[in-house]
Order: sequence, then structure tokens, then C-alpha cells
Amino acid sequence: MFLENTVNQKEQFGWIEVICGSMFSGKTEELIRRLKRAQFAKQRVEIFKPTIDKRYHDEMVVSHDSNEIRSTPVPAAANIPILADNCDVVGIDEAQFFDDEIIKVCNDLANRGVRVIVAGLDMDFKGNPFGPMPALMATAEYVTKVHAVCTRTGNLAQYSFRKTANDNLVMLGETEEYEPLSRAAYYKAMLNEKIKKIQVNNPEQISTKKPT
Repeated sequence: MFLENTVNQKEQFGWIEVICGSMFSGKTEELIRRLKRAQFAKQRVEIFKPTIDKRYHDEMVVSHDSNEIRSTPVPAAANIPILADNCDVVGIDEAQFFDDEIIKVCNDLANRGVRVIVAGLDMDFKGNPFGPMPALMATAEYVTKVHAVCTRTGNLAQYSFRKTANDNLVMLGETEEYEPLSRAAYYKAMLNEKIKKIQVNNPEQISTKKPT
């Protein structure tokens, strides 16, 4: 639970909110909800996303449920402070794709009195912490972890399993490329992938000797 009004009104510092989870967990949906509430309250809001994210729209931040809000695509985190001047609220989507400078940017904005709302994947498709997200979660005042529903068990999902044979860390995709899995389902899926690789890399040797 995060507080939108501080008790000590003399303190002019802002704060950082992180919304994290797997693919299809509703991270962007929650980000848009909070930003639209701020806009409705007539607060000065700016939204940013990495330029590589063009899945739905070049400029709009769009959730899987087709909710959207206008944003400014930026190639690097260092561009954000210049464009976020005089803002009350700054939203950042797909934060895992930014360079590590995003950590300093978010903290500098919060220290200037800005409310910073960040959304991103907390783990990559290998189940490892993703880019700057761990540091953002550590320095944030409020962290909200949202969950998808596992496509194989129906339980809560926290892993993003990549269904395609692509080992690049950054690969944008949708349901054709990814599916949300629970811990148990993810473990079994990754085990099956390892077995497949062993079978491919170590084919059965065919003996050329004639039977005696």
C-alpha cells in the first residue's frame, strides 16, 4: 500500500513507486491507472518509455488490455530529467530495458519532490533479476508485485517463460513468444528445455560394426 499524501507537509521530497511482475501480470495497466488518476487531479504528468518498445504504438504506452496513455519514447535514461522539468509525477514503463543510469535518474527526481512511478519486469526469461529493476526496488519507498495466472496450472505466475529458441536477453513479444508460469510450471519447463538440448547435443552413436 502506498500513500499519496505525506504526513509532514513541510518535507518537499518525492518518492519512488515500483510496479513489478512477470509478463501479462498487469504492470502497465496499474501504471496507467495511477498516472490517469494524477492527470485527473490536474497534476503535471510526464510518461516515458524506451524507444525499442514499439509493440503497440510508437508513442503510446499501451497495456495488454488496450488501455493507453501518451508517452515520450527516449533512447536512454539520461534524456528523462531534461524532459521531466516542472513535473509533479513521472511515469516510466518497461524500466528493465533502460541502462543503469535510470536508478540515479529516478532517485534524483524523487529528491527534487517528484512522485516517480516505475513499471517493469523483475526477472528475465531465465529467471534472473532483470537489469536495473533490483536496485530500483531496493531504493523505492513502495513496491507492488503483481502476478499473472499460470497458463499451465492456474496458480499465480511470477515467471516469464520464453517459448521461442532465442537466447537474446532483450526480445519483445506477446503470447506467441511468452507465457506466464508458476514456480512449479517454470521449473518443469526449464528442465524440459535442458533435456531437449542434451538430446540435440549428444545424439545416440550409431555403431558401424557388423554383428558377429
